Amino acid sequence: MKFANPEYFFALIIIPALILWYVLRNKKQNPAISLSSFSGFMGIAPSLKVQFRHSIFVLRLVGIVLLIVAIARPQSSSSRKSVSTEGIDIVMTIDVSTSMLAEDFKPNRIEAAKKTAMKFIENRENDRIGLVIFSGESFTQCPITIDHAVIKNLFFNIKSGMIEDGTAIGNGLSTAVARVKDSKAKSKVIILLTDGVNNMGSVSPITAAEIAKTFGIRVYTIGVGAHGKAPYPVKMRDFTGNIITQYQNIDVDLDENLLKQIASLTGGKYYRATGNKALEEIYSEIDKLEKTRIDVAYFSRYSELFFPYALVAFILLAVELLFRYTIFKTLP
Repeated sequence: MKFANPEYFFALIIIPALILWYVLRNKKQNPAISLSSFSGFMGIAPSLKVQFRHSIFVLRLVGIVLLIVAIARPQSSSSRKSVSTEGIDIVMTIDVSTSMLAEDFKPNRIEAAKKTAMKFIENRENDRIGLVIFSGESFTQCPITIDHAVIKNLFFNIKSGMIEDGTAIGNGLSTAVARVKDSKAKSKVIILLTDGVNNMGSVSPITAAEIAKTFGIRVYTIGVGAHGKAPYPVKMRDFTGNIITQYQNIDVDLDENLLKQIASLTGGKYYRATGNKALEEIYSEIDKLEKTRIDVAYFSRYSELFFPYALVAFILLAVELLFRYTIFKTLP
């Protein structure tokens, strides 16, 4: 609740002035009488009229206070906001080939990529986001949507090896382009993450990048993998027949030149992530580069609340006048 004319509260200074006036007046109207003895008055209780003689003055004070509150115009407000955005449509395109199980990231490349990407999604509450996965072939895991809870749940289901193994970067990129090319968004973005070299697929990565450029789509490419070699888990059976995990150091084979060409051709940028922290910093930088402009307009509506205060004030003042000239009437 707010008051439209709070300056009227200065009128409350009249209350202590009235109290002082009332006290002084009563002293003048009640002169002292000297008696030789009070024994004749012992045991006589004052009447109700005497006991409540000050009540009409209290009614007057409360009535005046409520009248001042009413004049100050108490109001309740309800507000709403209208948000308009220059939306950005983003397609996350993630390599799920078996090499993404390498553990130069913790716990491995694919789990680190999922965790970091989901944190990125949380910061993009006004954007539509889609998800494409690829290895030897590509697949749309989720079309672009504003329902981020759905896409985050689908991220949990991503596993390495869930489709044919290999690295078809061109197919993954072309599928992502197909998902976003007809978007009416002000900005269209693809974030492509891979750890390998294009070795499969029916679409050349450069051809897919040229198509992206034609539709005004920026592609940010992320190459993941430590320099040199990376530990890779291999499942095998021991002499008792139990499945055990052993590690082999595999070469990190990443076509950085190709990823740089894709990014450069589409107006994006290439990043190299060699660990979890570097990957987080890359997504943080992309988040800053692709900011959504938000216009917020606030609308407020006020409801007047003075009437109940004014009504009660007039009732109290009317009762005070009634009692003053009936029950508590005094002779001159």
